[in-house]
Amino acid sequence: MTSESALPEESSAEPDVVALAKVVAVQRAELDRLRSATTLAAVLERAKGAVMALTGRSADAAHEELLRRAEAAGRTLVEECWITLGGTAGCGPEQQEPAPCPGTEPAVHVPAEYGASAIEAAATSETGPAGDVDSAGAAVLAGIAEALVGVSGPEELAHRLREHLAGAVMADGVLIYAGLPAGGLRLAAHAGVTETVAAQWRHVPPLSGIAALEAIRTRRPYWLDDPGRDEKSWSLIGAPERWPTRAWLPVLTEGGTTASLGILRATPSAFTPAAKALLRATALLCADRLRGFLAAPDLVAADPLRDTVQTVFDALPGPAVLLVPLRSAAGEVEDFRIAAAAPRAVDVAGRRGRQLVGLRVLECYPTVVGEPLWEGYHRALATGEPYEGEPFVYQEVAAGVPESSTYSVRAVRSGDALVVTWIRHDSSDREEQRLAELQRLGNLGWADWDLVGGRATWSPQVFTILAREPARGTLSLTDLPEHVAPDDAPVLRHAVGELLAKGRPLDIPFRVHTVRGVRHLRLVAEPVTDADGSPLEVHGFLQDHTAQRSAELALVESERAMLTQHGALLAERTLADRLQHTLLPLPRRPLSLAGLRVDVAYRPAQSGIHVGGDWFSAIELPDGSALFVVGDVAGHGIDAVATMAQLRFTAKGMIITGSTLTGALIRLNALLLHTRDAKTTATLVLARYEPGRRRLVWAQAGHPPPLLLRQGAAGYLDRPAGVLLGARHDPSFAEAEFRLEPGDHLLFYTDGLVERPAEGLDVGFDRLARAAAALHPEGPGPLRPLLDAMLEGELRDDVCVLDVHLPPDAG
Repeated sequence: MTSESALPEESSAEPDVVALAKVVAVQRAELDRLRSATTLAAVLERAKGAVMALTGRSADAAHEELLRRAEAAGRTLVEECWITLGGTAGCGPEQQEPAPCPGTEPAVHVPAEYGASAIEAAATSETGPAGDVDSAGAAVLAGIAEALVGVSGPEELAHRLREHLAGAVMADGVLIYAGLPAGGLRLAAHAGVTETVAAQWRHVPPLSGIAALEAIRTRRPYWLDDPGRDEKSWSLIGAPERWPTRAWLPVLTEGGTTASLGILRATPSAFTPAAKALLRATALLCADRLRGFLAAPDLVAADPLRDTVQTVFDALPGPAVLLVPLRSAAGEVEDFRIAAAAPRAVDVAGRRGRQLVGLRVLECYPTVVGEPLWEGYHRALATGEPYEGEPFVYQEVAAGVPESSTYSVRAVRSGDALVVTWIRHDSSDREEQRLAELQRLGNLGWADWDLVGGRATWSPQVFTILAREPARGTLSLTDLPEHVAPDDAPVLRHAVGELLAKGRPLDIPFRVHTVRGVRHLRLVAEPVTDADGSPLEVHGFLQDHTAQRSAELALVESERAMLTQHGALLAERTLADRLQHTLLPLPRRPLSLAGLRVDVAYRPAQSGIHVGGDWFSAIELPDGSALFVVGDVAGHGIDAVATMAQLRFTAKGMIITGSTLTGALIRLNALLLHTRDAKTTATLVLARYEPGRRRLVWAQAGHPPPLLLRQGAAGYLDRPAGVLLGARHDPSFAEAEFRLEPGDHLLFYTDGLVERPAEGLDVGFDRLARAAAALHPEGPGPLRPLLDAMLEGELRDDVCVLDVHLPPDAG
């Protein structure tokens, strides 16, 4: 409840909205009337056909016969039609109560979306064609129709439905919910459900995710027969483990959606088409009976003193309402109707005063069900003792913003009604609570020192920050330095002295030792002085910023650790770099080997400790031939440099001592497999050039192929077989050969020259071929423009390139 409006009292859009709502209501009522008539016509035509087939009467005579039987038995026409189609009587035209023979009656078709308009059906219809009620279903409906004649209320109707549907659709429980004007539900009847469950779900607020509400809102049935999915998508009424499958069907009449019919089942199997058709027809069959049972009397209109009572309430200065109880068929109070309201009474929707008259309490305040206030209403009505509840918090919306307010409510019985008044507590209580929350969340508290009276006042949060028991009292400003860390006491004492003597404000950090450890605090204070400038009072706040200070210290330590680590990495890079230059000296000018000119280029990686992966050898062998080796060891750093050195010197030594190229690769592979780190791998290319025949023989182990530049064209040599070193214990390698022609360039390189992040190797190979084709065969340093063209941005890997060139004038 609230004593302040949650919505504007007047709105220029309100008349248009109200008029539109009236038009929609009239149109929806007309649609419901047409749907009901169409459904009845479908069943009626089939019943007339059955009577015509058995009695030989005309269609009009068969219709009159059905009306006569219904009136004589006290049934509705649709009930009589289902009894006729159910085959309860024998066959033959001579009988007075004709019915179709079992097994010969036509199937009765029930539209799947009987509660939706054509547009709604197109948008929300179930997949597949609508089911038909078969002969067994027709017999069940006939039994239900006969049972409906004698029921006296919704509870008995629920029990009859459960009896007849138990075998047909395995129904274990039946729930009937009546729709409330405000959009919620009220449990009108139940069968097969415990009173505990019924009490828990007696009132359902207008929330989303409740199938019983959705069935009324959308006018379509809901079949919840997938327990795992349904528990995630819906708020299930009743225990899902007891009733894993359930159905909710709207009960439609000419007056609109009357109620929602729920069928609870203990079986986990899905609803069959026949079961769905039978339940749809059952909801239609019960519609008129339920509408009569659930029609609530207008108690407010029946009160002859209503106007007089409302006049009295109009003069009341505070919020007050007169509540008339609404009772069920069993005499239990289910809700209260507002019979009169004072001008300052307002609900959560912003309706006030006379606008509340005629509404139900659960429409205006839907969240009070189950609260002590609701129980107090019932107790005051039953015992006659006034109810005065403890102050409670109620959430409302003011100017579109949710706000919680505190109220005290009093309810007094007057005849068979309740007079309810309430008081909204002053906002200062809320402001004090908010201030306390602010201090707690900000971990700060305020403090005042009266220098004249010698008194100090602290907020509770100051005691918490200083870890001081409130029973020990406050500290004076001059005593405060005695309770801080010894190193900080002189600075704080001087600042306090300056404030008291000269009126200078202070803002100073200091530390205190508590049972929780060292706390980093900050004191901000300023004086209130007299006309002479002498301080009379001091106002300030104390803040605990230990968490912030700890974060700052942790950041400093982290930066120190990063600097230390950076220094160690830099030292390792420097060592690896020196080791690499010692083991792999780079020539300052082109080499001349076996009549060839050899240019060498090497560029290390530019980020991190990336020294040491790539290497080369270019030497002239004792027999006058030349040996060219280019390799790439996986990884970087000192370990990579050490592995590189092993492979470089071992490869040269084996070739010099007469080993073949493939034999050298096999032995180098065994060397890698037996090193300290057996997971190390490397790629390698070996080439031996015989100047007499200009013949070059080469082999490779998982290495990119050499690039041949001949007469302005670029192409890669076909690679012989070979896997990278260190990958297998039984590798196989092969050799390939070709002849160099005068003017040829042959490029040996490592993969850092062609690899780029997020780019395939084929793209890099094409880029290298285009760049190398433009390389001028003459002039100093031909590799520099090639590297500049290929290596853009930050270099992530080492690059080593050998350009073997046979001069044009070679003999």
